[in-house]
Amino acid sequence: MDNLIYTLFVCLVAPLVLMLLLLKKRSKLIVGYMIIGIFVSLFVSELNTILLTLFGGDILYVTTAITPVSEEIVKALPVLVYAVMFSDDREKLITIAFSAGIGFAMFENMVILVQNIENVSIGWALIRGFSTALMHGVCTSSIGYGMSFIRKRRKLFFSGTFALLAFASTYHGIFNMLVQSEYKYFGFVLPAVTYIPILIQLYNKTRVGKKAN
Repeated sequence: MDNLIYTLFVCLVAPLVLMLLLLKKRSKLIVGYMIIGIFVSLFVSELNTILLTLFGGDILYVTTAITPVSEEIVKALPVLVYAVMFSDDREKLITIAFSAGIGFAMFENMVILVQNIENVSIGWALIRGFSTALMHGVCTSSIGYGMSFIRKRRKLFFSGTFALLAFASTYHGIFNMLVQSEYKYFGFVLPAVTYIPILIQLYNKTRVGKKAN
């Protein structure tokens, strides 16, 4: 199974890297962070296996209390590096953070697919694509959004970063808990309910910017 996972990784990343060489500026940044998200997902898949073993194979406990924290911390690191070293531009941070989250979710979905190939369906794919994947994007983009406020505020930087990670981990944990409970349909729609206001805000900002020009 490990060989298959690494094969999937190469098949997914290689074409994106080749495309990256042809892109410029903003597009290159978006695809680059999507590739970073895929790398992170590969690392986390190994880490989650170790964590599951350490906690006695208790999937419910690990997926609601442990992996949301580990995944959000690791996913956030590339975004934090960009915010600290390059820019605190809000739109850029939201975009690259969302790209990293979606890249992470794409590879995670592929791994789960090959591990459960006999039990998956179109319904499963729709849920993973429009709910779980969106959840990963929303969690990471919330950190990018928050970093645009606290990056230059030294007194708030460390406590603010901790708060952002705590928020993303809590949101992730609540989602995992809901989708594994009798209230799973609330879990399925939670990412969309969060995503739509973000989309509207970005759209309105773009429209106002065009009118100003």
